[in-house]
Amino acid sequence: MFRIARVALAATASLIAMPLAAAPLSAEESQALREEVRALQARLAAIEARLGEAPPGAAPAAASAPAVTAAAAASAPATAIGWKGSPQFTSDDRSFKVKGRIQLDAGYVSKPRGIVDRGLGFSNEVRRIRLGGEGKLGSGFGYKLEVELSDNKVGLVDTFVTYDTGPWQVSIGNQNQFQSLDELTGDTTGSLMERAAFTDAFNFERRLGIAVQYHRKDILLQGGVFSDDIDALADSSDGPNGGDENNSFSIDGRAVYAPKLGGTQIHLGGSAHLRMLNRLSDAPTRYRQRPFLHSTNSRILATPNMLVDREFNYGLEVAAIHGRWHTAGEANWLDAIGPGPNSRFFGGYAEVGYFLTDDTRTYRNGIFGGAKPSSPFGKGGIGAIQVNLRYDYLDLNDGAIRGGTQNGWFAGIIWTPVEYLRFNLNYGYLAYTGAAISAGGRTDYGMHVGGARVELDF
Repeated sequence: MFRIARVALAATASLIAMPLAAAPLSAEESQALREEVRALQARLAAIEARLGEAPPGAAPAAASAPAVTAAAAASAPATAIGWKGSPQFTSDDRSFKVKGRIQLDAGYVSKPRGIVDRGLGFSNEVRRIRLGGEGKLGSGFGYKLEVELSDNKVGLVDTFVTYDTGPWQVSIGNQNQFQSLDELTGDTTGSLMERAAFTDAFNFERRLGIAVQYHRKDILLQGGVFSDDIDALADSSDGPNGGDENNSFSIDGRAVYAPKLGGTQIHLGGSAHLRMLNRLSDAPTRYRQRPFLHSTNSRILATPNMLVDREFNYGLEVAAIHGRWHTAGEANWLDAIGPGPNSRFFGGYAEVGYFLTDDTRTYRNGIFGGAKPSSPFGKGGIGAIQVNLRYDYLDLNDGAIRGGTQNGWFAGIIWTPVEYLRFNLNYGYLAYTGAAISAGGRTDYGMHVGGARVELDF
């Protein structure tokens, strides 16, 4: 552009100069020509300023800097910010999300006449406070790290590194061992405030290990080898309870078939677990359970101390989701094997749930998920309202070992005003036979329980 403008100016000057050379000009004519030339120069300068171009010689350097900057910006992947209860940052095949959980509980357990246990009656607690993060590092690698405050102590929960390739996933760290549908379903997406009684009584927990999963279409296969939970492996647990003397391990596996039949999601599953206690068998083992609420520490059912050197646990799972309805049931057995008498214990539950609003329960990767309200509160709706009924059975009796039995009937209503926030209200009646805590000499009696929870999960 500079060349064109300057050539035009030179041509104009030449045309002016030609008559000057042909005939002398008067002083007035010379002055007029000079002013015309200055006007042309001013116009050229204005054009240059409008185009933002620099004078010749400096143009290549000035133009190259913006070009390099633009090229660098174009080559860098953009970072997208999404929202899943908290910000999620994604760039190419990498991502990061902050995770957290708050659960606040209050409840009441009726006290049968003759029981002097002060753990019954009203109780409340911060059930869980959890904070952590999860993300993807790129090239198939990912991670999850969560710290939880529960029972007035801080511990690690899901803490592992993963690698995904096609239908396969390998995970190394502190994680669940694929015990049962109810245990694997998140505590903020379950049907009631607490899981089925057998999941606590049989000591289901996260443990340190390596796991492999295969998931393609309707088939999910999970398996792994695990040692013990992180607390039991700590030096502070040295001795018969764990620490560096803890050489216990387990082999765990689970299989799920989850076809979609029309508008119905089906879930059929089974799991098996063999645990060798090894040196941990030097200390006795007990199997116990609270009266539903975690806020009370009274164990109404409890076996005596047992000598156990290995455990074999196996269970069956069945569930279905159809529109507003869902149903689920499990049966689970535990064989406690040792130098003492071998014992077989049993637990199971059956439940049905229905949404009063136009919502449904979600399902993914072999477990239930939470509700995503179709009409959130404050946006033209009231959120999602779900009603659940459950029968919960636990039998800790076998031969000479008498830990008691539980027949529990529960009802719960869950209000989810917006995604990630729930209000959970539960009532239950527990009928015990052979309870570990005597009520005026009686071990057969019933108890009413009621509980409420506010829970935020993001």
